[in-house]
Amino acid sequence: MPRPRSNSNPAYANRSSVGKTSKKSRPKGDYRARQPAREYELDVLPGLEEVAATELAGVPLARDVRGLRFWYPGSPERLTRLRSAVAVYRIKSWDVPRPRGLLGHQQLGELVSYVREVTEVGGHRSFRIGAAGKESPTMQRLAEELSAALGLPHDPEEGELLLRLRPSADRQGADGQGWDVLARITPRPLSARAWRECNMGGGLNATIAYAMHKLAGQRDEDRIFNPMSGSGTLLIERALLGPYAALVGVDIDPVAVACARTNLRAAGKEVEVAQVDALHTGLPSRSFDLVISDLPWGDAIGSHQSNETLYPAFLKEMHRLTSRRGRLCLLTHELRLFERVMREQSDWEAKELFQVYSGGHHPKAYLLHKRG
Repeated sequence: MPRPRSNSNPAYANRSSVGKTSKKSRPKGDYRARQPAREYELDVLPGLEEVAATELAGVPLARDVRGLRFWYPGSPERLTRLRSAVAVYRIKSWDVPRPRGLLGHQQLGELVSYVREVTEVGGHRSFRIGAAGKESPTMQRLAEELSAALGLPHDPEEGELLLRLRPSADRQGADGQGWDVLARITPRPLSARAWRECNMGGGLNATIAYAMHKLAGQRDEDRIFNPMSGSGTLLIERALLGPYAALVGVDIDPVAVACARTNLRAAGKEVEVAQVDALHTGLPSRSFDLVISDLPWGDAIGSHQSNETLYPAFLKEMHRLTSRRGRLCLLTHELRLFERVMREQSDWEAKELFQVYSGGHHPKAYLLHKRG
């Protein structure tokens, strides 16, 4: 197979300056400088809260952060570039004891104005309500009033603007009650990446791929290998993070290779993906500094029986392919099998990075280092 190709994109050299605008060059009417702070909340996969909080800490101007809830005065567009979040919601609270109170003249007018602001930025073409009792007469009337005032169709199943109603954590009303209305600021979840034109069964959620790369360590000098690359999620998420020495993926399935190449083109990234058996690449020993992989779990891909043979062979071959201080980051739902194989071998030391809930599964990510 071809040797890993280096990343030589000169655009990365000025990455730190991208998106920054000096006060002198900023137009007088700049929207970012004039709009008031709004309250937002990140929706993340359970288990990735710390990763999301770390990414949020890097957002300039975010303040009064409480977990994943925060105030932000900048353009919402900046928040749509967060890669650890499934979605970003804008929040507004009302001191009403129950959702029916939102149908009052003043409250409904405020709600319409609030939702209209979100749709003007996000370009949503329909909406839906997500709340306990969304089929109730109160929720149905609320949907009718919003549809009439906004000129947006109410699509209970596929509406682009998702409105969630929940009791306010602050309980701001005089009787200790209140309600939050959360409006998703994008028509699609952020985790549904724009580059994903092709998907394979059992495809990895992009926010998990992002978390794996961040916790495995992002180093400009890394030579990175993604065996069993599937639809290319791990490759693309790393390519989007910035500089690396080399990045290459392989998959034995020609359909997966074609799918990964399609997604890479959509992402605007040139990364080598070859149709090769990950256990028989023909590459020299110590070719990579980081190997990262979403291993077969035995349901959508592979089988539990085949994994009994695959997992030990995989660990042995990746040990050969990694450098002296190389790392192996992997995700699996075959937890008992993986932990048993780890006890039976002596080449790797493993550290659990996170356990995440996604698609009805609770896979774990591990970071392995060579012993000695």
